[in-house]
Amino acid sequence: ASFMDPPLQFIVTAECGRARVGRLHLPHHICDTPMFMPVGTQGTIKGLTAHQVVDLNCGVILGNTYHLGHRPGPEVMKELGGLHEFMKYPRAMLTDSGGFQMVSLLKLAEITEEGVTFQSPHDGSTMLLTPEMSMKIQNAIGADIMMALDDVVSSTTTGPRVEEAMHRTLRWIDRCIKAHDRPKEQNLFGIVQGGLDPALRDQCLAEMIKRDLPGYAIGGLSGGESKDKFWPIVGQCAKGLPRNKPRYLMGVGYALDLVVCSALGVDMFDCVFPTRTARFGTALVPWGALQLKSAEYAMDFQPIDFNCTCLFCRKYTPAYI
Repeated sequence: ASFMDPPLQFIVTAECGRARVGRLHLPHHICDTPMFMPVGTQGTIKGLTAHQVVDLNCGVILGNTYHLGHRPGPEVMKELGGLHEFMKYPRAMLTDSGGFQMVSLLKLAEITEEGVTFQSPHDGSTMLLTPEMSMKIQNAIGADIMMALDDVVSSTTTGPRVEEAMHRTLRWIDRCIKAHDRPKEQNLFGIVQGGLDPALRDQCLAEMIKRDLPGYAIGGLSGGESKDKFWPIVGQCAKGLPRNKPRYLMGVGYALDLVVCSALGVDMFDCVFPTRTARFGTALVPWGALQLKSAEYAMDFQPIDFNCTCLFCRKYTPAYI
């Protein structure tokens, strides 16, 4: 497998301080960056069809390897020709490694050098997710970008566990590179870990860059740490990563963080927040968040946002919600 000629081209078209604007050429789409990527855990953006997601001009959507590996599983996925074909989404996709479930399902997970043993929340069966298994599932899913399996600890964890996880992440990236079967069709991104410790982050940065991957992610930072700790680490990592490769900040998507972290040089973001908040009746607009289920909107027959061209703003009103 060769990483010399990945199916990705990233061109920085303008810069202002550390912030940059770029074009990311992926096998299924050319994306403008900085960009936000909605999360479609099990092959669906909840409440939207694939066609509507294209109408919203999303360049990349996320799928979750842990959930898709469990249901429908890599064999079904391979048989169908991958997730693009399965969900009829013509644009680019990114799959996470399944590793984040270490944090979110921790009661159900055991971490060893071999991999992570999960207990399925669906049926209680156990599943060992190794770097090799993560690559196998992601190669079957066929996303444009696939993430390496990393050892994730909560960003508020301190002590030797953070250092252990960073070193294991580096050992696992080499296992991922070796197991990745489709480097001409899919791009493997490495993930910079190291908690809130600048020295560990620097060490991880230096080692990840040596692997010369098509792109890099900044991981382990969406778990409740304060902004004064979180933003400097993002700044440090973005500054340390190669200028000619895309930088992806994982799990970050609040409006203020998008602005600050774009200014710090990040190109890609994802978060469940907009999708989740929409399901509870909250609209995000340029001037804030609107709780559309509250009584004040019962007789509001104006578009939510006159300047928005999405289907909802063109056709429906807050009163309808």
